[in-house]
Amino acid sequence: CEIGMGPPSMAAAALLAGRRVCALIGAGLSVSSGIPDFRSPGGMYDTLRPELLTASELERRAMRADPTAVVSWEIFSRNQLPYLELRRPFMLGVLDKEEKGKDTYKPTLGHFFFRVCHDKGLLKRLYTQNIDGLDYKTGIPNDKIISVHGSLGRVECEGCKTPYPSEKFCSEVREKIKDIYNIDEHAPKESRPIECLSCGKPLVKPATVLYGRNLPPEFWERKDEDMQDLDVLIVAGTSLAVQPAASLVTLTNKRSARIVVNKEEVGRGLGLNYEKNDRDFFLQGETDRVFLDLADQLNWKEDLKKYANLMADSSAALLLSS
Repeated sequence: CEIGMGPPSMAAAALLAGRRVCALIGAGLSVSSGIPDFRSPGGMYDTLRPELLTASELERRAMRADPTAVVSWEIFSRNQLPYLELRRPFMLGVLDKEEKGKDTYKPTLGHFFFRVCHDKGLLKRLYTQNIDGLDYKTGIPNDKIISVHGSLGRVECEGCKTPYPSEKFCSEVREKIKDIYNIDEHAPKESRPIECLSCGKPLVKPATVLYGRNLPPEFWERKDEDMQDLDVLIVAGTSLAVQPAASLVTLTNKRSARIVVNKEEVGRGLGLNYEKNDRDFFLQGETDRVFLDLADQLNWKEDLKKYANLMADSSAALLLSS
């Protein structure tokens, strides 16, 4: 990987010296699985085309001004269709277990780096901003994972919170939600609402947190204690642009190391100072390659290879060819 400020050997030394590791991960960690990034250039928000979505002109203007409006409560409360159209293939790929007889998306080398941290008794908590559920496929215990923005792994009514069967939801999405990506030739030409089986309102969607809605209570209950009682915080594949998740880097105790793995430098506005190199480390590059380099420094490559058959194809190929 291309290393910027903070060599991996120093970051590896910080990991070896620590016994309590927390992580904050974002969409960049899942890119190798085939799941699109949201905020990076070329990502889902950057390439959003509001004119393709079933929306009013007022709603389209809001999305052009701020692409995250497509996943906001303000729009979803009035019109669920843009959310479902944007995420149609993503939802089906995560939720539909019958698709191809296997999971469409698999965890990456980066995900399994944290599984190895857990195996070695180092991982205290994994805070994931991702909604793809890949963290749970690594075998890390559920109580060590906090899904800050919810998960696509289950479906519910945003209004009354009544669970909705995943299999039925996938069937409804295929029959009622148009395909703006032109992947599914059997998709309808126009979208229709999916109504709750309990309250009847058209507010059914995966259990992700919309902008303007509350984060899960376990985030608020755990964050302060976790960030004070740790030796190393690893931040990976995130722009650190979304609060309050990004605030975790500001809550760490003054003795802990902060390792940032990302394609672009982030976090200076949150107090990260990479020049000192005594606490903050920036490792620049694609997350899989950086974590493979770290694993090499830590002599963890053989530990990672135990999970190669569970990884996304590109991650496994990178690992086994190294």
